[in-house]
Amino acid sequence: VGAEVIQTFVKRLPNQPGVYRMMNAAGDVLYVGKARSLKKRVTNYAQGRFHTARIGRMVRETATMEFVVTRTEIEALLLEANIKRLRPRFNVLMRDDKSFPYILLTGDHVSPGIYKHRGARSRKGDYFGPFASAGAVGRTINSLQRAFLLRSCTNSFYENRTRPCLLYQIKRCAGPCTGEISHEGYAELVAEAKDFLSGRSQKVKT
Repeated sequence: VGAEVIQTFVKRLPNQPGVYRMMNAAGDVLYVGKARSLKKRVTNYAQGRFHTARIGRMVRETATMEFVVTRTEIEALLLEANIKRLRPRFNVLMRDDKSFPYILLTGDHVSPGIYKHRGARSRKGDYFGPFASAGAVGRTINSLQRAFLLRSCTNSFYENRTRPCLLYQIKRCAGPCTGEISHEGYAELVAEAKDFLSGRSQKVKT
């Protein structure tokens, strides 16, 4: 148990992004984290590079670890957010959901939009997260718009368009506001994005 156990994983880990889970002897998940390099992050734990008493206590209780290697940091970020629904004991920073940002895929419009959301989840739609920072949410939304071409404009902006906006021109939106894509076609893009955000797809590569 502890740093010695963690050290046994270092040699076989790749220098790639991914998500890791730390578990105690009873199999309870203590902590879920994301790393740009799994090898570097786990090495830090094994070598005792702790910054707080909480992390030191977590390492001492760790009996085993599990890892998921991802192709991109964005994939790792989304996977981490999904797994954190387990409420690991040491993910204390994520417990106050209202203070952390989510990704919102709206459900109150014929052409759903994708947005950064913080606060009460009162708007109809699907919420994904929480995420550690607003910057992480912004980067994730940008990647999702490149992959799935979902709109991020306000409903009033959408309703008043007569020509496609700049995001359509630079291939960041499918242009449902002016009929550049059918409602059925856009609904398929939304469904694909929802599958990815839920961990059922790996479409995003960048």
